[in-house]
Amino acid sequence: MNKIQREDLSIVRQHSNLNEKEIESILEESIYAKKDDWQKFLRLFFIVLGIGFTIAGIIFFFAYNWADLNKFVKLGLTQGLLIVTTLFAIYPKLNTQLRKIILTAASVLVGVLFAVFGQIYQTGANAYDFFLAWTLFITLWVIVGNYATLYLLYLALINTTLYLYADQVAQDWSFIFLFTLLFLVNTTALMAAIILPQNKKHKILPTWFLNIVALAAISFATIALAYGIVDGNLLSILPLAVFVSIAYSVGIRYGLQIKSGFYLSAIPFSVIIILSSLLFRISDDEFMFFINGLFIIGGVTLVVTNLIRLQKKWRKNEN
Repeated sequence: MNKIQREDLSIVRQHSNLNEKEIESILEESIYAKKDDWQKFLRLFFIVLGIGFTIAGIIFFFAYNWADLNKFVKLGLTQGLLIVTTLFAIYPKLNTQLRKIILTAASVLVGVLFAVFGQIYQTGANAYDFFLAWTLFITLWVIVGNYATLYLLYLALINTTLYLYADQVAQDWSFIFLFTLLFLVNTTALMAAIILPQNKKHKILPTWFLNIVALAAISFATIALAYGIVDGNLLSILPLAVFVSIAYSVGIRYGLQIKSGFYLSAIPFSVIIILSSLLFRISDDEFMFFINGLFIIGGVTLVVTNLIRLQKKWRKNEN
């Protein structure tokens, strides 16, 4: 049986006769972090910190001693570290969580290996080639790993590859088209991360991962729409505006469903920025600056007030 969540307890509280002491007992037993939970967290935190510093040390080692190292030493050290790390990741007696962390470190070392190879042989490849190869060669590990940090690394590589491809190769892509594509990529990833675990064959990803991906999608949409409204042709942002309207409507509904203040704050703030850009397109004189300032202050106040009201309502339902 899965561990009980706050949302489950809220539903049980509404449809049962549990008193406050019983609710508090369940919270202490199943919700609040215990000594063992903190020990597990600190153990994983220091493991991740140690692996991160190790990888950083490897990168700085090459950077500082680059001119004095033979090319075979450079490649040999990088490949050796990658092989050793990968072998540790598949060692069956290791803890599953630790194995996934080491696999993530190996995925980072793949990028280091490609960077070293490109510098030694001066392949002359575009930067997007480097990130594309990095993305392709860790795809299998990402699928097998089923780990949020590895997913985040993979998604960051995809975004970087698309951006650099547009900058270096597909220079006929407009700014609006590129950011529309990035918005769709991140929105699709977010929807997959939310929907796929519902069939119980995929791991439920942590909230911080979903929030980061959602924030990336919202940022791309906000930047593209604001830019298109102020400096571009309104017809060029029409498809993006339709996609964003649908995604934002679903996001607000989802935020209310799971009682998440993140979606109910990030999306309205994005809408405020977009509407503010529309006001500046209408006019950029001093009076419009004053009107826009009042609009932003009023909009932010309204969002914060509604969030506080919803938080009180949710707490009341839980109690």
